[in-house]
Amino acid sequence: MSSSYNRSGSPPSRRGDDKYSRNDRNYDRRDNRRYDDYRESRSSRDDSRRYGEDRRSENDKSSNNKGTVIDEDIKMTSAEPSSATPAKKRVPISIEELLQKKQEEKKLTEKPKFLTKEERAKLAMEKRQQEVEAQRKKQQEERKARENFDLAAEDEYRRTQDFSRSSSRYDDRRDRDRDRDRDRRGDYNYNKRSRDNKRDMADDAAAAALGEDGDAALTEKEKQAIRERYFGGERKKRKIRRMNERKFVFDWDAGEDTSYDFNPLYANKHNAQMFGRGHLAGIDSKEQKKQQSAFYDRLLKERRTTEEVERAMALKQMSIKKEAKTKWDERHWTEKPLDQMKERDWRIFKEDFNISTKGGNIPHPIRSWAESGLPEKMLQVIESVGYTEPTPIQRQAIPIGIQNRDIIGIAETGSGKTASFVIPLLTYISDLPKITEENMAEGPYALIMAPTRELAQQIEEETIKFATPLGFTCVSIVGGHAIEEQSFNLRNGAEIIIATPGRLKDCLDRRILVLNQCTYVVMDEADRMIDMGMEADVNFILDALPVTNMKPENDDEMQVEPPQGYKYRQTTMFSATMPPAVERLAKKYLRREAVVTIGQAGQAVESVEQRVEMINDENKKTNRLMEILNSGKFAPPIIIFVNQRRGVDTLSKTINRSGQHAVTLHGGKSQEQRELALAQLKNGTAGVLVATDVAGRGIDVKNVSLVINYDMAKTIEDYTHRIGRTGRAGNSGVAITFLSNKDADVMYDLRQMLAKSSISKVPHELAVHPDAQGKPGTVKSKRKHEETLFQ
Repeated sequence: MSSSYNRSGSPPSRRGDDKYSRNDRNYDRRDNRRYDDYRESRSSRDDSRRYGEDRRSENDKSSNNKGTVIDEDIKMTSAEPSSATPAKKRVPISIEELLQKKQEEKKLTEKPKFLTKEERAKLAMEKRQQEVEAQRKKQQEERKARENFDLAAEDEYRRTQDFSRSSSRYDDRRDRDRDRDRDRRGDYNYNKRSRDNKRDMADDAAAAALGEDGDAALTEKEKQAIRERYFGGERKKRKIRRMNERKFVFDWDAGEDTSYDFNPLYANKHNAQMFGRGHLAGIDSKEQKKQQSAFYDRLLKERRTTEEVERAMALKQMSIKKEAKTKWDERHWTEKPLDQMKERDWRIFKEDFNISTKGGNIPHPIRSWAESGLPEKMLQVIESVGYTEPTPIQRQAIPIGIQNRDIIGIAETGSGKTASFVIPLLTYISDLPKITEENMAEGPYALIMAPTRELAQQIEEETIKFATPLGFTCVSIVGGHAIEEQSFNLRNGAEIIIATPGRLKDCLDRRILVLNQCTYVVMDEADRMIDMGMEADVNFILDALPVTNMKPENDDEMQVEPPQGYKYRQTTMFSATMPPAVERLAKKYLRREAVVTIGQAGQAVESVEQRVEMINDENKKTNRLMEILNSGKFAPPIIIFVNQRRGVDTLSKTINRSGQHAVTLHGGKSQEQRELALAQLKNGTAGVLVATDVAGRGIDVKNVSLVINYDMAKTIEDYTHRIGRTGRAGNSGVAITFLSNKDADVMYDLRQMLAKSSISKVPHELAVHPDAQGKPGTVKSKRKHEETLFQ
């Protein structure tokens, strides 16, 4: 466009004669109409021309298709050199060619191609060139992008500068401010340069003052003092704390410290030496003693002669040797050999394992199986069974049993009592003659009695592990099985018989068995046998034993050794509690017995956490039981104790309806049913066992995680045995007890047992219950203000 740009924003003014007339406007309309007609005719001519060209191209194509070979040759010869040859007709590939092509590709892929060193180098060079080219290309793109960004920034800056120049109102003021800031910076730099020059001059002056030879070098503090002397020190601006600041500031300036005294009279004080235990109050007494001892050491060092110093050194060496000897003698028993153990070490050993003994002349406990003094064959059997370390009851009971001495063992359930009497028993009968046809009619050498069938069979399983490798026969005689079958098992004789008192008495009455040569008697769970009313049967069996090998009652006669091949009868009793009836039985049949107690008699094992819940409603008790079983917190097997047989069957049906497999065990079941229930619980087929107190004694089921006392036991001894089914062999367990107001007789004992346990808590309901405040039968005396006076 040739028109010039007008800077003013208003349009150009029009003169008065520069106006459109009506005729001129009509003339313009006609011209526009003619221009529209011209455009329409032009577009129609273009369409017709385009249509004709399309028709001619179609005719040319048809004529080319209908031409002869001669025409084609003429065209080929007359064609220009630059024209290309006609394209070959495309034909689809055949199936044979496609299959051949695939086979060739498959052969190429199957047959690996090994490249030469030159080819590998060439490929590596090509790959490297590609990488370099890609990197160069990337750098060029980044450079180009950066240049574009710089150009755009320059344009933006230029536009901003143009806009700033247009606003001339602020130019002069900005220039003035800029000049003033520049002058300020110049002055500051000048002042800084002058200050640095002054500091250099001060350093030079200090060097000149010390001398040009430079013998003494200035320290940093001296230089700082000279600088402050010549051009003043740099004052640190002190932070002024506002009065309304709530935050307390603990920082303080070192210059505010007034504790240092510049007066040498007070700076170097003379500390008075206190004789004896005297010291200054308000000052660390240990530090004063340390300084006092240093003072006396220095004083003695200055006043001692050479002989006195040597004597002091000798005394010090003697003291060191004495301390070393004392430390060596007071080593822990685990660091000492057996021959260096002293009475103090044995006392510590018993305290470590919570062993207490009574009876006099008690042998020392065994520290390990290697030091036990057992026969080599017995040690091999113990190792094959898998007993690595003896338990506390085994450490003390086995040495006593080897000495052919009567034992009363009181230990918590699950502490290994079975092995503690089986190992001495097998050692005892190994010195006796073998059972042959001549003496097998005289009966067994050893007799083990247990209160329940399940406990007897469990002892049999444990005894067979040790007796079979040594060549001894073990037979069990329990109720529930045919007596003919048991007499058939005794046809070849047996060294060890394990029996319940009732069935053994029947065998003795029918003359199926005699005890003419029985010299070793073990009563396991003796208190349970007395509680179950078996005291008469036990007395009958013990009276049937021969009296010729009984130990004399006097100690003097015990010193006489029996003839060769003859041993005194040995009687052993094991239990978790010792009621008076058991003590009466022991006093009658035991001689000079040694009492071994692990922990406290009647106390529950420390690895069981005891929980007590007060529930008086039976429906709530059942709902709570199902809630615990369905919670998934306790893995099977689980044992539930009920007092009555009818309650066992009812509760097991309720548990089975909930989808869990529960088995039952009580005195009304046959022996086969009881054995099947225990087998299902042990092999994992059943997860819950509902039982009465029949299963409360001696039943050993591994990994019992939970014991539930659905009904509280009648006595605290039965409660102890019940919860002893879990937490056995060093494992931990949980015992939950549902307590009601009907259990008032055992509340006091239960509260005391919970209070003694370190991992159990006494619930508030039990702690404040009136029946738990004192033993049942005791009358609590009232206070004077509580008494009621009747007139």
